[in-house]
Amino acid sequence: MQEGRLDFTISRLGECQIPSPMSSMHFVHDDHVLYDNNIEKIQEYLDAGATPPLFEKAGPRDKIYFDPAQLKCGIVTCGGLCPGLNDVIRAVVLSLFHHYNVQDVFGFPYGYEGLSVRHKHTPVALTQSVQRIHEQGGTILGSSRGPQDVSEMVDTLERMKIGILFTIGGDGTLRGGQAIAEEALGRGLDIAVIGVPKTIDNDISYVQRSFGFETAVTEAGAAIISAHTEATGARNGVGLVKLMGRESGFIAAFAALAYNDVNYCLIPEVPFTLEGFLAILEERLDTKGHAVIVVGEGAGQDLMERTQQRDASGNVRFGDIGIFLRDQINGHFRGLGKEINLKYIDPSYTIRSVPANAHDSAFCLLLGQNAVHAGMAGRTNMVVGDWGGSFTHIPIPMAVSKRKKIDPEGWIWGTVLASTGQPRRM
Repeated sequence: MQEGRLDFTISRLGECQIPSPMSSMHFVHDDHVLYDNNIEKIQEYLDAGATPPLFEKAGPRDKIYFDPAQLKCGIVTCGGLCPGLNDVIRAVVLSLFHHYNVQDVFGFPYGYEGLSVRHKHTPVALTQSVQRIHEQGGTILGSSRGPQDVSEMVDTLERMKIGILFTIGGDGTLRGGQAIAEEALGRGLDIAVIGVPKTIDNDISYVQRSFGFETAVTEAGAAIISAHTEATGARNGVGLVKLMGRESGFIAAFAALAYNDVNYCLIPEVPFTLEGFLAILEERLDTKGHAVIVVGEGAGQDLMERTQQRDASGNVRFGDIGIFLRDQINGHFRGLGKEINLKYIDPSYTIRSVPANAHDSAFCLLLGQNAVHAGMAGRTNMVVGDWGGSFTHIPIPMAVSKRKKIDPEGWIWGTVLASTGQPRRM
């Protein structure tokens, strides 16, 4: 999709006519946030007589669409676990209750399974049960992967008279939310679907940061520190750490920057050859005597046999680059008759199951509150995000149109290269 044709128009259920019960608030009206803050690009639009791409700004409106006294809401958490899930659930419930006086909020167990009658899960009333849940990792609602019958899910929402469904998850969850919104619209139902972007991989397009990412990077630090300690504590020591991220290398890159004992950072967006990498590693051990390697889980997939498998969400199952590199490195130096001491650390599920740190927790609170404001104002088929320091509304079709990745020619990767000292090409 060309940037000149970006369309961030948000779907609405109808006109907002009910005065908001919120008081002493700075209400948002027709405010927008620029997609691109480069003055030269903005001038190109203006010179062509076109409006630069704009996000609708998030926040409370002085007029709302739903009558709080008649409204029931639902929440689902889908996909893998992530720090901050309970924080978002809590923020949504408390904002609905305290800001808008909404009394009925239900959690549907195990993601979209909870909306399908065939799984026979019982919805959970949440209003009085969320006070301390932000202190726990995981999600009190449980989660699951994989699609469910869209018609069945909308049947459940219609039967329970749910007006707003909050879907907390990544791109697969958002696609499910889009399908629900479109099915409800096709039936003429007043059901808003509001997404909250959840993924430690930070790979949702047009969202600057997804919640849980910062906590995951922080937790990855313990593994990197251990790897460095092991590497420097042995002759020809090598510390190898594999981090999550799927096809995007944000966790690996930012962990390498935050804990800059890393000598080599390998990410999916920057291909490398096994021969080139092993030669560079050999040279470093000869000169420095140790090395710390961080590899994103989606890196080097072209070096291994494809699994030809997908998980329940439709994602390709990757070959295990961590195990592969461990064995290749050990085999290479064994063939040279050179002893090395390699320690391999895979903290994958550890970093995603912890409670959110303070910064992520505050971010979750603001995401949850802005999701509620959007839903109450009758927005639908959208996800709340942040961009350039402001909270924004993004149409779900735009958010899932492509996977956000690190630009190998951009500032993030350039900074990683400067920090590690590794060559641009391997």
